[in-house]
Amino acid sequence: MRFLLLALLAWTVPTFGAEAFWPGWLGPNRDGWVGTFKAPKTWPAKLQTAWRIKVGEGYGTPLVIGDRVFQHARLGEKEVVWALDLKTGRKLWQTYFETPFKIGGGGEKHGKGPKANPAYANGRLFVMSIAGRLSALDAAEGKVLWRADYDSKFQPSHPRWGMCNSPVVDANLVIAHFGNDESGLLAAFDVRNGKEIWTQGNDLPSYSSPTVVTHKGIRQVIEWNRRALVGVNAKTGNLLWEYPFPRVGTNQNMPTPSFYQGKVLLGGENRGLHGIEPKLENGKWTVSSYWSNRKVSLDMATAIVNDGRLYGLSHLSRGRIFCADSHTGEILWQSPERTAENATFLAFSGHIMVLLNKGELRVVKADAERYEQVAAWQVADTPTWAAPVLLQQGVLIKDREHLTFWKF
Repeated sequence: MRFLLLALLAWTVPTFGAEAFWPGWLGPNRDGWVGTFKAPKTWPAKLQTAWRIKVGEGYGTPLVIGDRVFQHARLGEKEVVWALDLKTGRKLWQTYFETPFKIGGGGEKHGKGPKANPAYANGRLFVMSIAGRLSALDAAEGKVLWRADYDSKFQPSHPRWGMCNSPVVDANLVIAHFGNDESGLLAAFDVRNGKEIWTQGNDLPSYSSPTVVTHKGIRQVIEWNRRALVGVNAKTGNLLWEYPFPRVGTNQNMPTPSFYQGKVLLGGENRGLHGIEPKLENGKWTVSSYWSNRKVSLDMATAIVNDGRLYGLSHLSRGRIFCADSHTGEILWQSPERTAENATFLAFSGHIMVLLNKGELRVVKADAERYEQVAAWQVADTPTWAAPVLLQQGVLIKDREHLTFWKF
């Protein structure tokens, strides 16, 4: 299937190569798993800088399609989408959007975005502005093909600290949550022309993002909005099931839930970690919690699964990496306290890779017994909140203003 996708990509954008494919946040399947990566026998003591370029502020992940890198960022009062040459960092094109924005109090240190992650499909880039506008661009030249927003319905069309909801593409649909702190909706659009295909509900957006999975033979959007964890039919927009898990007080709904073997692994700020199981029996959905653990709690960082174990960052004890059994919720180990404020996780055979917000990149054994670090590098001297991109030849790191390609 992957080779079919790459062949289609090469046909759609003839100038692209087929050596790399990272079309969205946390990799090809939006789950952090990098199955094609082969770890070196010995990790280098230092990484080499292939290139470094100032692209602007923001938390969006880079994308890699063949020999091109795409980055969504902010320069002044404009958001910009870059296309760069993967080997050299040379600028191929730029597209700008006027995006003035005033962030809500308490979020100033995180800047004015963008905070959502872009996505790629069918020769198009999809970017969500901090102000809640979804744009589709031609990946070959950067031309804006269409835009969608609900500014006339929701004023403003973003929550207090800006839109963090990263669009997800499934087949011919691009799906995202819109709205503000008073009302909202989940919406799907035709990737070709931006036509609204369906909308669902009136739930407020959270700072979590949707993902799409096949469960019980049904392609469905799993999303944690302000009120509940929900499953929505990806083709029709019909609500399939829900599990109330609302924001409580100032505790935000931020991490994207993990999906593993028919179960949803959900963690909330000061609300522990939970295993949720949606079941379909005799045509009816039921949802139940089959384990809960209050020893760790996810704040902003999304957890990932490797070999049946869940790896994440608990905000308790001022930030500790943890490993939990995804089937039982048992905490198998934790790293030392004060490890980081935020972290992004990727997984490959036998290991996890962790980018800490303080600019440190670590490789840790995916071990059930203990925390064992096998490599670490300082890859930035400014905060690194954007998710990295792991390629066989190296890793792309977006810091506060720069994008750097580090070679192994």
